[in-house]
Amino acid sequence: MIKKASISDLDQLYSITKSCAKQMIENGIFQWDENYPSKEILQKDIDLQQIWKLEVQDVIIGIIVLTEIEDQEYQDVKWLTKNNNNLYIHRLAIKPKFQGKGYAQKLMDFAENYALQSNYNSIRLDTFSKNKRNQKFYKKRNYKKLQNIYFPNQSEYPFYCFEKVLKKNE
Repeated sequence: MIKKASISDLDQLYSITKSCAKQMIENGIFQWDENYPSKEILQKDIDLQQIWKLEVQDVIIGIIVLTEIEDQEYQDVKWLTKNNNNLYIHRLAIKPKFQGKGYAQKLMDFAENYALQSNYNSIRLDTFSKNKRNQKFYKKRNYKKLQNIYFPNQSEYPFYCFEKVLKKNE
């Protein structure tokens, strides 16, 4: 079941992102670390009501952030659609022991259906240039790779922007 996360979920959400960060680092993917995503960032996601949780048998196993807020780093990106009605995805994470079972696909299906029902023009996101698995995941879902952006506090390596157009600009 997918539903909005609440403040009582904060510790579990943080635990998921920490275990994902640890696993990525073990695999040589320095995308998340001890500073990102922080508990404060996750709390802000909850406060803004933009973080969703995936529960299986009352256990939170995954999260996704859906927001209309455009990060400052995205402002110079040449997106495929106009900047007026877009949904941004951040912090998609599945507990490591549940990965590879289609749960990330479920969260993305949810996000895309949510975006379509809410009449967004497109879905935008970024993924780390060293995370080949994520890049393949988004390309398979028909996201178009655009330009690179940098998050200097996270990595010297670029992040790739992706966009999936849902409807033509009117």
